[in-house]
Amino acid sequence: MKKYRYIKSNAFTSGASLGNPAAALITEDECLTPEQMQQIAAEHKGFVMETVFWLPSETAACKLTYYSSECEVDFCGHGTIATMYSLIKDDTSLRDKKVLSVETNKKGVISVYNEIDTEDAVYIEAPSPIEHPMNISIDDIERILTLRKGSSLPTGEGGGRGRRPIRIIDAGLRTLIVPVTLFEDEVSVYPDEASLKVFCESNDIDIILVYSLQVENPSNFAHTRVFAPKFGYLEDPATGSGNSAFANYLLSENMWDGSPITIEQGGNDRIFNAVKLKTLNGKVLFGGRATKKIEGYYFV
Repeated sequence: MKKYRYIKSNAFTSGASLGNPAAALITEDECLTPEQMQQIAAEHKGFVMETVFWLPSETAACKLTYYSSECEVDFCGHGTIATMYSLIKDDTSLRDKKVLSVETNKKGVISVYNEIDTEDAVYIEAPSPIEHPMNISIDDIERILTLRKGSSLPTGEGGGRGRRPIRIIDAGLRTLIVPVTLFEDEVSVYPDEASLKVFCESNDIDIILVYSLQVENPSNFAHTRVFAPKFGYLEDPATGSGNSAFANYLLSENMWDGSPITIEQGGNDRIFNAVKLKTLNGKVLFGGRATKKIEGYYFV
């Protein structure tokens, strides 16, 4: 039996919010097989959303591979925030570095910006966005999400910051972005997990992000919810990849100028989490803090 350093942290915490839990195994020079990583992630079902496996890299500071309880995940924003924030904050050799390169198993090398001393946050450079055709009807989207008919207004009727289309953007994960006019509609939607999983798989969608420009806290820019039944759970309480797609959506729709903003995320049964967004040299960065909950060893 072997043991590996283990950290469980909650990403995108804000005040008393619970954040989004992720586990990290620091495997050093040991290489776990995909089957072993999937088994470990499956053992975490219901405890964390994703498990992150940390390995040394020949081209970057480290290499990260992500698994949910169901499958390998191409990119996990909250897992990257949780892992890198916790490691940077506690490691003096990393704490002095302002930018670190991180290799990911499926999305290449990304940059991690250490702003713990200035903002109590780390930022991740989002993968470059890819637009996909949107051929799903509004009626089908509202039906599967159990949204009130007419609550999604893709051309911006009823107010808002300009035109508000439904789009599919991949900035780490293929994300269906759905505008909802009223905050009350957006925070109250709870679709059926099994039906939504079939919908996502049949339409080649990884996650669904619904958003409203109405917010609980007026200092925040927008409110989002993210549904991810493909990965073994209904809702992601705070999301890096989904909000990265949303950031690119906002930029391309001229709804945001790229200056720092905060997105509040969560349903009406929780204290909302906080995802920070900004741009640097034309690239979207998403960021936040993390709260470490467990540290020790994991035995395999």
